[in-house]
Amino acid sequence: MSSLFWLGDVQWAMIEPFMPKTQPGTRRVDDRRAVSGIVHVLKSGCRWQDCPSA
Repeated sequence: MSSLFWLGDVQWAMIEPFMPKTQPGTRRVDDRRAVSGIVHVLKSGCRWQDCPSA
């Protein structure tokens, strides 16, 4: 599963403390997956709908 993420474990460990822990509202999705999707779109220039489902 780690091959699906753009960020390695070390990189994610540096970013994770900045992610909000508790917020009211709907349930949060996996932050690492969301950030990896953002990085993928920015690096490849594709549209959100063209991202791989994984």
